[in-house]
Amino acid sequence: MAQQSGISYPQTRKTDVTDNYHGTTIADPYRWLEDDNSAETKAWVQEENAVTQSYLTKIPFRDAIKKRLEVLWNYPRLGAPFKKGDYYYFYKNDGLQNQAILYRHKTLDATPEVFIDPNKLSESGTVALGTVSFSKDGKYAAYLLAKAGSDWQQAFIMDVESKTLLADTLDWIKFSSISWRGHGFYYSRYDKPDESSKLSKKNEFHKVYYHIIGTTQDKDELIYQDKEHPLRNAGLGVTEDERFLILHISEGTSGRELWYRDMKDTARTAFKPLVKGFDYEPSVIDNDGDKLLMHTNQDAPNYKVVLVDPKHPEKENWKEIIPERKEVLQGVGTAGGWLFPSYLKDAATKVYQYSYAGKQEREIILPGIGTASGFGGEKEDKEFFYSFTSYVSPGMIYKYDIKTGKSDFFSKPEVKFNPDDYETKQVFFNSKDGTRVPIFLSYKKGIKNTGDNPVLLYGYGGFNIPQTPAFGVSNLFFMEQGGILAVVCLRGGSEYGEAWHKAGMMERKQNVFDDFTGAAEYLIKEKYTNSAHLAIRGGSNGGLLVGACMTQRPELFKVALPAVGVMDMLRFQLFTIGWAWVAEYGSSEKADQFPYLLKYSPLHNLKPGTTYPATLVTTADHDDRVVPAHSFKFAAALQACNAGPNPTLIRIDTQAGHGAGKPTSKLIDEATDIWAFTMYNLGMTVK
Repeated sequence: MAQQSGISYPQTRKTDVTDNYHGTTIADPYRWLEDDNSAETKAWVQEENAVTQSYLTKIPFRDAIKKRLEVLWNYPRLGAPFKKGDYYYFYKNDGLQNQAILYRHKTLDATPEVFIDPNKLSESGTVALGTVSFSKDGKYAAYLLAKAGSDWQQAFIMDVESKTLLADTLDWIKFSSISWRGHGFYYSRYDKPDESSKLSKKNEFHKVYYHIIGTTQDKDELIYQDKEHPLRNAGLGVTEDERFLILHISEGTSGRELWYRDMKDTARTAFKPLVKGFDYEPSVIDNDGDKLLMHTNQDAPNYKVVLVDPKHPEKENWKEIIPERKEVLQGVGTAGGWLFPSYLKDAATKVYQYSYAGKQEREIILPGIGTASGFGGEKEDKEFFYSFTSYVSPGMIYKYDIKTGKSDFFSKPEVKFNPDDYETKQVFFNSKDGTRVPIFLSYKKGIKNTGDNPVLLYGYGGFNIPQTPAFGVSNLFFMEQGGILAVVCLRGGSEYGEAWHKAGMMERKQNVFDDFTGAAEYLIKEKYTNSAHLAIRGGSNGGLLVGACMTQRPELFKVALPAVGVMDMLRFQLFTIGWAWVAEYGSSEKADQFPYLLKYSPLHNLKPGTTYPATLVTTADHDDRVVPAHSFKFAAALQACNAGPNPTLIRIDTQAGHGAGKPTSKLIDEATDIWAFTMYNLGMTVK
């Protein structure tokens, strides 16, 4: 055991494994930790968890944190209702239930009945309900279940009226939608994986199938496969009138091409190209008769809507329906025969109602600056429900009348806090290269800029994903204790369109880290906080963010919380779906990309004898998105390199994955440990 900071860490074995990257030799002494099935790795996990729990149990206010989190979490949470067939459906969690239950009722004032309760599928609450999709006539529902947080899913089919589960069971589904046509649906899957490596082996040869209700999976019709390109993903959508099949194919997380089949074509010819190549992000919104409405960023970095004749799909034949504007067009919903484009203005939602011909009918007036979602339904709908949330406002639900444009308040959760005691403001700072970057600051009213407030700085910065205002019970607890939640909208996201995304990807990824450290320096300069009271947090690509920033600027932060992070930038493409991120990051297999990946890879930039922030790495044993080996190797190297007094620990959850579907009990346990660690090392106590 290595003695450090009064903590006895496991002495992690080192080996002489090296790799040659284009003439550069790189050591990988903890390569053996990539085998999550080995007895040695499992023993290491147990030892590390024991050290971490020993440290956490000594924090005097840890139990008080958990009790308060349980009180805050224990409130009914409702999702926006949606109409399918004869029923309204909605999700609800009574408070501390591990998983939300899907309910239904025929009228909004009727007593709802349980439709699907995933809590009954496992004692631990680790079976999560994913996509639920209804046949056009509302007779059948297909739904996906995931176990222990894995990306692997199973599909089941239910007779809606009787709630009888059919015999159909579909396995090895991953990264898939469910798109109905008649009494069957399209879905995407891989071949059955080897049991021992199903959580880590590279996912190859994605296929699209059509399943007919009442048949076994081995009878499913293979709709699409690509034997020449194993590292492509494919999915299939169906327009609402079931006329067009839209096949979308991607080589990574950025860029896709579209193919189509017109089901009115009795010859049932092969799919025909609609948009070829992987340079842009086209998606079909709906068809307008024999033409297709498409959302695209081709020649429009902030996106636009065009009408495409699939028989003449060339760009010069497109008709512009909704032109590009200054704000980025995030997506377009449809309902009642109308389009509902949703924009971001400085990372806050703005929504409009348009005709299919491109005439703006009205702006939908939202309750304030925040995030609104749910603008869509079916052509015959006269109304739909949408939700609105902000950092200090739990999700409120509104009913929207499509004809009049009137929004009526429908419901809001009763959280055990007073939102009037808190506020959010947006500030801007100039990053290292002069780029203007926004930060949302949320806190209890009355906080003064004394220079020593505890601050949690959160970011993501990648994959075209925006950071928009959203309520979180865990973050509320930190604000309640006098902390400031600072969420920075980094380059790499979609807050300002594709140009903003591209400014934070590939060889420009360092811009993201500069934005994050620039935000920290701004908060210190403006006397919100200082380095001794500043914690940083991020998950997945955000875990990479935290890992890169704490290795580049270890003196700037007191606490670092990298969650399920991509920490080994030289080998990420070798596991599960990691190859799809090459479009975002680049690959060490390419000589021109290896140097910049090595320059910021968190694992490879830890330096012996350095004082690093107090660090709590978090991951989970069933994470098959960012395999836990990333966090294992980083934590082992960090413990070996750290020369300062700060603890460097790793918390490895069991029967959990990348985050989706995590049961409430595990969320509370994890939040308890994260806040106990953070507050203790920031010098805070529970009020």
